[in-house]
Amino acid sequence: MNTASPPAASPLLEHSHRQAQYATVARVIAHLSAAANSAKGGPSLEELGQAVGLSPFHLQRVFQEWAGISPKRFLQFLTKERALAELREGATVLDAAHAAGLSGGGRLHDLLIQWEAMTPGEARQGGAGLALSWGWAPTPVGWGLAALSPRGLCHLSLGDQPNPQQEQEMRGLWPRATWVHAQAAVTSALAQAFAPQPRARLLLRGTPFQLKVWEALVRTEPGQVLSYAELARRCGQAKAARAVGTAMAANTVAVLVPCHRVIRESAEIGQYRWGPVRKQALQAWEARHRLQD
Repeated sequence: MNTASPPAASPLLEHSHRQAQYATVARVIAHLSAAANSAKGGPSLEELGQAVGLSPFHLQRVFQEWAGISPKRFLQFLTKERALAELREGATVLDAAHAAGLSGGGRLHDLLIQWEAMTPGEARQGGAGLALSWGWAPTPVGWGLAALSPRGLCHLSLGDQPNPQQEQEMRGLWPRATWVHAQAAVTSALAQAFAPQPRARLLLRGTPFQLKVWEALVRTEPGQVLSYAELARRCGQAKAARAVGTAMAANTVAVLVPCHRVIRESAEIGQYRWGPVRKQALQAWEARHRLQD
């Protein structure tokens, strides 16, 4: 009886497989984009499968493995983006919903709460009527720029010194909000963020997959490091390491959504929104506190 393990796939075969996957995903995305722009609703999984020559089951698996979310979720993202564009151009909630192929304002409300953590009215107004407290404060790894909403901390970026460009990027997320400088509140929030056991109430805006990645990061322990592949497995998407990396790059809440704990499989430090040196410094900071416990 032959019990030898089958030979591993060659790098060339693996590359060809990934290329074929991408070609399929690109065709599906083209169909979904056309549907999102037609305001007639999206195709079913069966219709998408027929268009690209795959069964619904196989199509779902290939798309989710590559993109990290299902075709249905991706269409929701495209629909949300179109509705947001309409709202920002001054459309009413109902008109924006219909332009995006939704049945009414209620559907748009649910979609934006799910994806953007804000109501259609807040999206249309760019944060008008919302008061956000902000400020800079020193941290163990440089300066921190934080924004606090009534629902929780919604922004935390890091830098070598207070930087007007970072302030501009932060304000761009809520262009019509009322910004109130609140040094004491920000100093307290950053002190809590850098405590041995960080804690804070967070307001996170992102896609369902991004939120899943960030939630998995929040559940890691201070001083722990893990690979992109391990983080993907913890999100239930073992083959979506690339999509996990993209989700981490979109994170705008440093430290409390601890992207600095993720390294490459080779043990290289990897990229970090606020610089690889600061990433190593954060890891050392957490390791020191872990050894003291």
